[in-house]
Formats: sequence, C-alpha cells, structure tokens
Amino acid sequence: MAQVLEFKLPDLGEGLTEAEIVRWLVEVGDVVAVDQPVVEVETAKAMVEVPCPYGGVVTARFGEEGAELPVGAPLLTVAVGESAADRPARDPGTGGEAAETARGADTKAGESRSEGSGNVLVGYGTSEAPARRRRVRVDRQASPAAGGGANGRDRGADPAAEGPVPVISPLVRRLARQHDLDLRELTGSGPEGLILRADVEYALRAAAAQGGRTAGQEDGTRAAGAGRAPAGLASSASSASSAPVTTVASSASSAARSGGIRTPLRGVRGAVADKLSRSRREIPDATCWVDADATELMRARTAMNAAGGPKISLVALLARICTAALARFPELNSTVDTEAREIVQLDQVHLGFAAQTDRGLVVPVVRDAHARDAEALTSEFARLTEAARAGRLTPGEVTGGTFTLNNYGVFGVDGSTPIVNHPEAAMLGVGRIVPKPWVHEGELAVRQVVQLSLTFDHRVCDGGTAGGFLRYVADCVEQPAVLLRTL
Repeated sequence: MAQVLEFKLPDLGEGLTEAEIVRWLVEVGDVVAVDQPVVEVETAKAMVEVPCPYGGVVTARFGEEGAELPVGAPLLTVAVGESAADRPARDPGTGGEAAETARGADTKAGESRSEGSGNVLVGYGTSEAPARRRRVRVDRQASPAAGGGANGRDRGADPAAEGPVPVISPLVRRLARQHDLDLRELTGSGPEGLILRADVEYALRAAAAQGGRTAGQEDGTRAAGAGRAPAGLASSASSASSAPVTTVASSASSAARSGGIRTPLRGVRGAVADKLSRSRREIPDATCWVDADATELMRARTAMNAAGGPKISLVALLARICTAALARFPELNSTVDTEAREIVQLDQVHLGFAAQTDRGLVVPVVRDAHARDAEALTSEFARLTEAARAGRLTPGEVTGGTFTLNNYGVFGVDGSTPIVNHPEAAMLGVGRIVPKPWVHEGELAVRQVVQLSLTFDHRVCDGGTAGGFLRYVADCVEQPAVLLRTL
C-alpha cells in the first residue's frame, strides 16, 4: 500500500516568507527520485530549483506557474512505495501518458522509495543532487486560432515551430503574460537577442500610444512614430510615456487608470522596497563625504596589473581599503539589537556590494572579505557579479552582509547619499573618478579626483568615528602606501 507524503515549500533562506512558482519540472504521474528538483521558484533573493526529499510517484501539484506560495504551503504530494499497477493515469489532455507507460520507471522509483533525504538545502538541491542547468521555458501562448499577436501581426499556424522565446527573466514573462503580449513579436536588445524588461515595456507603451491616437493624430505622428527606436534605448516604466499629450485635464488620470503600466512590488523589487523603507523607519542615519585625489591609487593599480598575473580590479582595491578601515574603526562593522537595546560588534567582515541587474538591484556578499587579498577579492567580485546578472545567486550569497560598498560611479555620477542596508550600520559610496583641477604639492594640477561618502547609523557611533573612518579611507586612496603600513 502506497504512503502519500506531502512536500511543503521549505525555508529557502533567512527572511524569506514566500516564493513564486516559475516552472514546474515534473508532471502528475511522473516518477521522481530523492533530491530530484521538482519546481523552479523565484524568491526575493534569487531563482532556485527546489529538490524533493521523497522518492516515488507525483500524485498532485499545488499552484500554477506564476502563483505565489508562502513558506510551509504544500508544493506537491508523492506516493512512496507505490507499485506501477497502482499509479493513476496521467491526464491525456495535458500531454501525459497512461499508467502503463509509467511502469517502465519502476526501477528509478524503487531506488529512492525507502525514505526522504531530509536534506533540502538553500539554492540548487542537496549535497547528493547534481546541479541543473536552467532552461529557457517557451511561454504557453494562445492558440493560432485565437487570432494574431499582441500587435496584430499573424503569428502563423505553429508558433512553437519558431523555437524557444529568448527570455530568461520570469518577471519579463509574467509582464508579457499579464498584458497578453506575444514575446515572439519582439526583438530583444540583450545579448544574443535576449528579450529584456525594457523591450516589453517599450512594446506596451507603443501599443497603448497607438490605441489612443485619433485619426487626426495618426497622420501627424506617423512620421515620428513609424520607426521604432533601438530596443536597447527603451526607457523604464518610470520614464515619460510616448503617448500624445492632450490638453484635457482629466485625461492624465484617466490614462493612468486605463493605459498605465502597473508593476507589482513583488520579488526583487518588493524586497528592495521593504528593506529600504525599513532602513528609513528604523535607522537614524547621517552622511559625511570628502573629495580625494585617486591619482596614486590608479597608478598603483596600473603597476600591479603590468607586473603580470591576474588583473586586479579597482573595486577590489577599494574593498581592501574598507576592510583595513573597519579593523581600525570596528564600530561601523556592527548591528543594533533593538529588542535587547545593544550594539553588536561583529568579528568578521562580510562585504556586500551593490550590483544592478535586469532583475533589479541586488547586493551580493563577499564572505570573510577581511581575510582575502586583492587578487582573491577580484576573483570573488567577478564570480558574484556574473551570477547576479545571470540570476543564479543563491539566498545565502545575498544575505548576512555586515558592511556595504556601493560603487555608483559606474553610472557616471559623482556623489550620492546611500541608504544603509538594514540591518548593517554603514555604507561607503564611491563616485566616478574624473580629471579635475587639484592643488598638488602646492601647485595647481589636473588630478584624478573621486568623491567618497559614508552613510552610517548614528546609534552605533558619533561623527568623530565616522569622520575618522572616512578620512582613513581617503588617505589610503590618496597614498596607497598608508595601507601597506597596516598590513
């Protein structure tokens, strides 16, 4: 007699309470082995494949693709110890086979029926399950008989024959699905034609603008609007709409209700919103900043890279300076326990760094940054950045930071007042390094100047400590030999 076991959505990392089903990897009636991934979900931290701790036959699934489930909610049920003769037939309407088709898989189920692994880990499976390569899922669009694509063009008799849609992000797929937009009609602006969120938003704005034109406006705007701008230049949802401006005062609110794009604060965007709001509510922050002459630091990096061996990144040198400064001013490597009314000073430096991706802002964490040299930091920064852009970061790689380095200079800006990454106590911001007039050794010269800013939790220290930290960082930037004296 088979025993039916219920597998619930496990805790996928600290602070995560829900996950969205991106793609089911098994069907009802499939035979699964212990630790086999059964569903791909997206949390506020990362996209992960969830392995099942039981081996047997899948008897039920809970939740459709795109649905959100709280941690602890049922994911699926597995019949453990079931014989092939007892298995239910798979629904032929969904492309499954009858029970006799599944009998040939008895061996696979038998190897893993005895008991569950009890070893569901964060990320990509358990210690015995090999890592899976994520596949791009072809969106299930309406049948050809239902009509043309979202922009009115005929999709043909067999859309599936065109091959997989070049989309990775589930957020892009969901946005297109919510607005009944056929992704096969779009040309992606990403690498190898990858369809990005900006491409979908551009198409939605173009469709809304076209639908709102009158016959008179159509003639006046055809010349300007007939040619689509390159998809890579498409602006975000917060950019100005391409719809014609009307003089009717009430039309703006009406357009917002009917033609505006609404994006739910879920997933990464929702997590960022919640964390930043909590930081503003709970942390009495203050910011100090200073301009520094980075000419010598840039020369030192050039000399290091000219000596052969692995290249050293600028952010790795800045991270090395940060860890040395935190060793001198450990108050800034702290967190506040509000319930105990205590400041907890931390022993290790787990350095977070801000990374902008197609999925939004994420902050990967370099573990034990204080114990790594510039070469090791460069390698880890590169690995985590690549994983962030590909959406492969695990929850453990984006949590547990103790201090954050924010290099917003890559966006071409000089300064900013960062928001502290709760529950940390401080964040160092680095602007762009640009040639500027500077008094050097008593004479006016053109030097490479950078603005450094430190936002800190005023509960953990006063301005003297924060100023001392920032001044030490600036001294190391201006004279890298200062850092050598602390090693």
